[in-house]
Amino acid sequence: MKTVSAPVDDSLIRQAAFHHVRRLQDLYGHLTAAQIREGFVFHGDRIALVNPQRGIFKPRSMRSCLSIRTVFPRSGARIWYDDQREAHRKIFAAHETVDYAFMGQNPGAAENQWLREAFADQVPLIYFLGFAPGLYQAIIPAFIADWDGTRLAARIAFGLPDAAGLSLPATAPERRYALDTVKRRLHQNTFREAVLTAYAGRCALSGLPEARLLDAAHIVADGDVGYGQPVVSNGIPLSKIHHAAFDAHLIGIDPDYRLHVSERLLVQRDGPMLEALKRLDGEAIHLPARNRDRPDRERLARRFEVFRSAP
Repeated sequence: MKTVSAPVDDSLIRQAAFHHVRRLQDLYGHLTAAQIREGFVFHGDRIALVNPQRGIFKPRSMRSCLSIRTVFPRSGARIWYDDQREAHRKIFAAHETVDYAFMGQNPGAAENQWLREAFADQVPLIYFLGFAPGLYQAIIPAFIADWDGTRLAARIAFGLPDAAGLSLPATAPERRYALDTVKRRLHQNTFREAVLTAYAGRCALSGLPEARLLDAAHIVADGDVGYGQPVVSNGIPLSKIHHAAFDAHLIGIDPDYRLHVSERLLVQRDGPMLEALKRLDGEAIHLPARNRDRPDRERLARRFEVFRSAP
């Protein structure tokens, strides 16, 4: 990959990298390994975002570290670093920082020194956090909040995603907001990926196979403490229009996996899209291959009662 050879202000390259990654994430909701490997163009030259073989990365054209990465291991694959296990757990447990293991056992190695320098200078970074094999959530900005050569680990803290300044949050409410933002996006991505995978990437009502047109709909909203957990059995993959109809209680699913269309839709006469929705009445949803991934009947019963009582 071609890199910028002339000295350039780090902050300009960093801002361009942040803008590129944020734009991709806004478009797709997450980033693929291929999108990250592609890098971005700065002043006509292509600059890498990561080193495919290493988690800590500094482009040759920059003086300071640009990104760090935690991969999500494939099923049965070896887990090399503890942060592959712990990053998600700590975020969901509301830890303000997560551990990031050094590269190898030598704190003096170049990559580990990049982390130390980023800690000393409070350099804003991109943290590519894997949530499924080959898929990443980009956390911008992230910071090295501590560097421990004895423990062979750094600690990562999260910055405010919408703030004009790129600095660590100074107050407890700001730190909680930054953490909650990361937590919410990670929840959305992991839940969606798990639900779509269980259903082989298809809408449970129409069979539509285009992932970018599908949502992972909650049966019981995630705000419900008792039933709203982000588990596959509380989710159904739905196309955008079916999701909207489900959330508006124009379509209901009973505990026997049968579809019901509201009378409000059934009496209307207005084109092929509406007719396609009306034909769902009485049909069964497509179910995942594994029984344990099927929609939970108790959750469906609770949601179906809401559908039946909707005006």
